[in-house]
Amino acid sequence: MIETGEILQTLHMIQAENFDIRTITLGINLLDCSDADAENCARRVYDKICRVAKDLVKTGERIEAEFGIPIVNKRISVTPVSLICQADPMPIARALDAAAKEMGVNFLGGYSALMQKGATKADERLLASIPQVLSETERLCSSVNVASTRAGINMNAVREMGEIIKKTAEMTADTDGLGCAKLVVFANAVEDNPFMAGAFCGVGEPECAINVGVSGPGVVKRALEQVKGEPFDVVAETIKRTAFKITRVGQLVAREASQRLNIPFGIVDLSLAPTPARGDSVAHILTEMGLESAGAPGTTAALALLNDAVKKGGVMASNHVGGLSGAFIPVSEDIGMIEAAAAGSLTLEKLEAMTCVCSVGLDMIAIPGDTSAQTISGIIADEAAIGMVNNKTTAVRVIPAVGKKAGDRVEFGGLLGFAPVMPVNEYSCDDFIARGGRIPAPLHSLRN
Repeated sequence: MIETGEILQTLHMIQAENFDIRTITLGINLLDCSDADAENCARRVYDKICRVAKDLVKTGERIEAEFGIPIVNKRISVTPVSLICQADPMPIARALDAAAKEMGVNFLGGYSALMQKGATKADERLLASIPQVLSETERLCSSVNVASTRAGINMNAVREMGEIIKKTAEMTADTDGLGCAKLVVFANAVEDNPFMAGAFCGVGEPECAINVGVSGPGVVKRALEQVKGEPFDVVAETIKRTAFKITRVGQLVAREASQRLNIPFGIVDLSLAPTPARGDSVAHILTEMGLESAGAPGTTAALALLNDAVKKGGVMASNHVGGLSGAFIPVSEDIGMIEAAAAGSLTLEKLEAMTCVCSVGLDMIAIPGDTSAQTISGIIADEAAIGMVNNKTTAVRVIPAVGKKAGDRVEFGGLLGFAPVMPVNEYSCDDFIARGGRIPAPLHSLRN
């Protein structure tokens, strides 16, 4: 039961601290839509999504109105398309985008492939289609899992993804490479992630499920303003208590949506997801702890504390915490990260170090348009290695800005924000990437 005091605190978080429910994401299993005929498969996919998700948006809007809690996005995630596609994936891609528009959702994720150990013919067909799909569709998002702690790193897939990101950027150059903002490369991808662009409905998920992603960097920062100068024990406890309150609201919304839609409740993802709005920044939480700027010495330690405390507080508020759950550091979507990158205090190398201790990885980073496909693959390989060795989810979502160099700026709009183009190490890794094959899993993967 949510008590009166909690309700009043929630209202204050919404009105003064930029708190919101970032997304209600409906996961839909599409395995029963598979068909050898691509057009038949596409039709079955469209019909099932429209049948299952027909009430998603209006239910979310009613919950918003009744509880006064902003729900920024309503989204759908589906079974990785490579698992249901037996022929040309393009008709399925168009059907998914059309269904997303018809249902009125902001994004649909799941144009995905799981290639951590190798590739099927369906995987290869899907990968080859990604640049065209992301240049022609509006709401469809794509992800590819190239590594896991159990399987190691599929370096053939890593090499191919560098080329695909490069081509996608070129095909969407008129929008500053927006197609790449809808494409993420994972290690240890999770099956119940409600956040885009990496959401998909994993094969271990039920027929359908409601997953909710909460957010609240502004709430955490405001709480820390009350404990200036206090030791880190107090800082951690303050973040834990705040994360508890944030997650309780997510639990409430998830439960309401589940009951009203008659769809099982999956998880609450308690990630701190920032926006470009001032007062809603993960980077500003770090500076509130005493750093002059994100990227300064001590940044990784501060982020580790934040990520751990958020999880400890969140798991006490909900029986089903999942997804990615932690603190996101997407550069273009966080005003503090944007300013730190523009000032030069935050570099690509420092961001890579920070990903060792937080959710996901190198996210929404604009890089020079002349960055080679091999260099992009090298960045992916490094991030995949962090995920593989540390048994955590990591990812890369970089945007080569065609025609732009370090110091220039790209604009995406909305939650995707804007970002300075960050410099990339210019030394070559071409011969390393050309080797292909598979980097073996670490010894600690043998845990049976």
